Amino acid sequence: MAKLREPEEVSMDTQIQHMLTVARSRGIETAFDRADQTSARCPFGSAGLCCRSCLEGPCRIVPNGSGPRRGVCGADADTLVARSLLNTMIQGASGHAEHGREVAAALLKTAEGKAPYVIRDVGKLMQVAKGLNLEMEGKSINEVAKAVALAALEDFQKHEGVMNWIEYRGHHKSREIWDKLGITPVNAHLEIAKAVTRNAMGGDADPLNLLLGSVTMGLVDGYSGLHLSSDLQDILFGTPKAVKFNYSLGVLDEKQINIAVHGHIPLLSEKIVEWAQILERKALTVGAEGINIVGVCCTGNELLMRQGVHAASSFSSQELVIVTGALEAMVVDIQCIMPGIQQVAECYHTEIITTMPHVKIAGATHVNFEPEYADDAAREIVERAIRNFAKRDPAKVVIPGGSVEAHAGFSVEQICEVTAKINADKPLQPLIDAIKNGAIRGVAAVIGCTNPREPQDIGNVTVARELLKNNVLIVTTGCAAHSLAKFGLMNEGGLEACGDSLKALLRQLGQHAGLSALPPALHMGSCVDNSRPLDLLSAIADELDVPISSLPAVGSCPETHSPKALTIGTYFMAHGVDVHVGVDPQVSGSNLVTRTLTGSREDKGITMDGLFGGKLIVEIDPVKAAAVLLERIDIKRRTLGI
Repeated sequence: MAKLREPEEVSMDTQIQHMLTVARSRGIETAFDRADQTSARCPFGSAGLCCRSCLEGPCRIVPNGSGPRRGVCGADADTLVARSLLNTMIQGASGHAEHGREVAAALLKTAEGKAPYVIRDVGKLMQVAKGLNLEMEGKSINEVAKAVALAALEDFQKHEGVMNWIEYRGHHKSREIWDKLGITPVNAHLEIAKAVTRNAMGGDADPLNLLLGSVTMGLVDGYSGLHLSSDLQDILFGTPKAVKFNYSLGVLDEKQINIAVHGHIPLLSEKIVEWAQILERKALTVGAEGINIVGVCCTGNELLMRQGVHAASSFSSQELVIVTGALEAMVVDIQCIMPGIQQVAECYHTEIITTMPHVKIAGATHVNFEPEYADDAAREIVERAIRNFAKRDPAKVVIPGGSVEAHAGFSVEQICEVTAKINADKPLQPLIDAIKNGAIRGVAAVIGCTNPREPQDIGNVTVARELLKNNVLIVTTGCAAHSLAKFGLMNEGGLEACGDSLKALLRQLGQHAGLSALPPALHMGSCVDNSRPLDLLSAIADELDVPISSLPAVGSCPETHSPKALTIGTYFMAHGVDVHVGVDPQVSGSNLVTRTLTGSREDKGITMDGLFGGKLIVEIDPVKAAAVLLERIDIKRRTLGI
């Protein structure tokens, strides 16, 4: 059996180190242990050179050594690697597209009076309706909401034209490139089905064409997943505003009933927060002092930026929330849910509750969620947690002390509300001026995941700190935001990490936001909220009348594990933004694919940089990665003439 890493090698978070020690002392296996036990990875799969597309295989080829150079069907290394990448992109795009469709269906049912939600941001509703060129005059709020919902659902149904959300949100200079290449999506389900078809045995065998198919998947993710979901969730639950919350395993409360909400779609979790408040008195009857909702992963991000709900854990350490022994229920929906949580929960009184009919875990309780019956499902879940409180074993309770205060909720609207106090006519001008005069050297989106195979938080925090000290403004989403929150980069104390000019700007902006300073890393939301950084860049590009590819902006995903992160990254690259990943994207088996993704526009042959103005940067070392990102920012600055 492989040697397990010491807790200090697993994470730089002392709470995670402590709880991993507790888990091991109790004989409980976690993802960190399984990562060590499976540390010997298949060299063929890691390079993208193993094909299981048909029953002639699996075929494993060795393009540069002794062994087969082609699969049984004749596919070479370039084709196998490009197909493997496209398959990864299909998984990423389909997860976020289904998120968008679920929210659109819920909005439709709300508008028709069939679901117990209300439109919390009428202004955002009208803005989206206007952007979609929908008729609003003389219509009620629900009638407009229904029209918006139907336009959203059309992006999963129409058979010609272009997706409505691309017409609405897509930057026109980027659209020209996509249209010329023939990669602009028509509807999400159609494009996903076509991608599956082209990847089947006997399908597309042109590696460059397959790579363009991957770009289409990035656009499907970006517009039917990210933009559409963010817009509709803002309409239903409110556009995020600046809010305080606490982060760490220490947000669990030994005296309260603890419920963790985990996953990505906030439809049910919003209702659980509501019903926890309604049933507070019932909790008192079982000896608890109240009901404490905590967030895990992106559901945590959704609730913290709208409700101020505290966050307990990112992806990698989700099982350790259960190991505290103080969790009555963990409620999950879709994406990033480890099946291992059920095995851990069986060592405690914690009840794992799945809620989506197409995402279940063997041994877990299932409470089915449909928007029409959201109140029924939420009430049942909270009541189950209340009953479970009596089953808690006090001898097993170990909650690490302390938590970190952080600020979240920096939507584009919230940022503009702050900057408008400096320039009401042109709210973006203060940011543009700061970029031009060098107070802001560039903008970086530090996004994505944590990965149990990687030292937790180190990549995310190190890249962010290296960029901040060089006056790069950070926006952040997803589990990367959890990392930055834990280590003080989402509160005023994090200013010590910033270069002098960025520090001064954040203090100036903070005064207009009622704070001593804005935090160095501006939390923009969950992984679907990666639409928000692009919306900000699109607005700045429009003000300057340049393509997004000209802006000194980069993306970084230092610790990714999810296919969604690669589709999000591809969506950014399709707009001309360089994207760094700190984990092997498993394309090294093909020089052609690697060169196309990572090459510069000056290189021979077709490259992403040459086509779109943004490329993939693969660098495991976070310090070296930050140096490359700074170099790319400076290249864009010189090109822009600033």
